[in-house]
Amino acid sequence: MRKFINYLKESYAEMTKKVSWPTWDKLQNSAIVVMVASVIFAVVVFAIDFCIRHLMSAIYTL
Repeated sequence: MRKFINYLKESYAEMTKKVSWPTWDKLQNSAIVVMVASVIFAVVVFAIDFCIRHLMSAIYTL
């Protein structure tokens, strides 16, 4: 149990003193980049799905 408590203390010290946290502006910019990338990825997946669905429909109606 002592090792676990020591681990928690050291983890807290590292997170508060050694880690450099991003500023609010950098965090917002990163969030916007992630959202834009997610939308682009969703559009690409939708386009691929749309094309394959119509291609399969055309093949099955032959």
